[in-house]
Amino acid sequence: MTTAPAPASPGSPLDMVIFGGTGDLSVRKLLPALYMAHLHGNLPTDTQVIALGRQNWSREEYVEFVQKQSHPFVDSKALSVEAWSSFLNLLDYVCLDVTTRNEYQRLVAVARNNARRVFYLATSPALFTTICTNLAGAGLVDAQSRVVLEKPLGHDLASAQAINVAVGKHFAEKQIYRIDHYLGKETVQNLMVLRFGNAIFEPLWRAPHIRSVQITVAETVGVGSRAGFYDGTGALRDMVQNHLLQLLCIVAMETPTSLDPDAVRDEKLKVLRSLRRMSASDIARDTVRGQYFDGTVSGAPVKGYLDEDAVPPGSQTETFVALRAHVNNMRWANVPFFLRTGKRMQRRLSEIIVEFADLPFSIFANGPCSHVNRLIIQLQPEESIQLQVMAKESGSGMRMRPVQLNLDLETAFPERRAEAYERLLVDVMQGRLTHFMRRDELEAAWDWVDPIVRGWKELNELPHAYSAGTWGPTPSFELTDREDIHWAA
Repeated sequence: MTTAPAPASPGSPLDMVIFGGTGDLSVRKLLPALYMAHLHGNLPTDTQVIALGRQNWSREEYVEFVQKQSHPFVDSKALSVEAWSSFLNLLDYVCLDVTTRNEYQRLVAVARNNARRVFYLATSPALFTTICTNLAGAGLVDAQSRVVLEKPLGHDLASAQAINVAVGKHFAEKQIYRIDHYLGKETVQNLMVLRFGNAIFEPLWRAPHIRSVQITVAETVGVGSRAGFYDGTGALRDMVQNHLLQLLCIVAMETPTSLDPDAVRDEKLKVLRSLRRMSASDIARDTVRGQYFDGTVSGAPVKGYLDEDAVPPGSQTETFVALRAHVNNMRWANVPFFLRTGKRMQRRLSEIIVEFADLPFSIFANGPCSHVNRLIIQLQPEESIQLQVMAKESGSGMRMRPVQLNLDLETAFPERRAEAYERLLVDVMQGRLTHFMRRDELEAAWDWVDPIVRGWKELNELPHAYSAGTWGPTPSFELTDREDIHWAA
């Protein structure tokens, strides 16, 4: 029997253990993020990065793999031969079948008894329960250990609850970091400061001063090699249940009593529990499913979803979803939240648009007086915040047109801005839970999404077709047009 090590102290060395260490997420995001944290002195002293995979590689072979595969995903301006070399020296590799309990002794052999351990599960969620059970069985979990869970956490409420219960047998809630990289973006975190750190917006951040809110997360890529996973998931589960609802929470939450993680997450939970549940008629009227067919993206022809590798013939999985949501409380009474996400869209774009109410009366007869004041928070491809207001054109008379007041964060803060994964990994290492989902948040989100999934099955309608390289199917525009509101892009 393996003897459990004594709990490590907060100043102890760190073992960052990455399950799925040879996978796409690790190669493209996690390892480059850890390199950046290392470069800027944000890794704890005496950190060891232990990658786990099924390939029967030596440490040297894994380092060669990282050199070839991860190196291109590091910002070229941040590449230092010396720093990269010293980062590679932090890496170790263990060949391990996560489903076989006895193989965890290989991890025991390289894990340090006096180290704090962070277990990053960059694997299929179907393996989360098995991995946590086997880690505990090998005596690798103690009071200082932390586990990071990648989305999607389950495919419905019941499966999410099952994962939470299983992981919770071995890790306390304060040790569990359910990651959503959108919450690590600078502009998302800046939105909290914009709202709660300034006296300008808060008096107007409510009905009837806000007319509508739009949240768009558009991708130009198709499903690529993820078709096997994606076809059983779809855009609603893959994107709305986590990314878009988390962004909605940041926009709609009340002022927390402090920045304590639970104070912030309590307010987000209230928003999720206040979302108006959709009836069958609501689902038919206020949701739109779409699926892309062949078209042109960025000047290049691309094939349709049904022609992608590993997509079953006749699949009805949605690659696009738009919906109209409502938060049932005093602050947001009758304010529609329009959510939209899709693959193979016209351009890559993630943004939040807060549209303020029209003036009840305008003295300017020759100028626009409707839908002119907008706060535009762009998350990607660039991160920016703009406020759209009316201004007078040069010359005689009082001709007006909308202009953007740029809140230029890059000029105001010229120092380096960490990428989302780097920022969140540092939060995990430092024990900051504010920007991670709590169990009840996750379950509340699924509780709202599940009836929509069931409603679509009952309606038994094919998803609306849209050409790759467009902004989605026609009914998604009708969703907003009927209220004289238009998607910003």
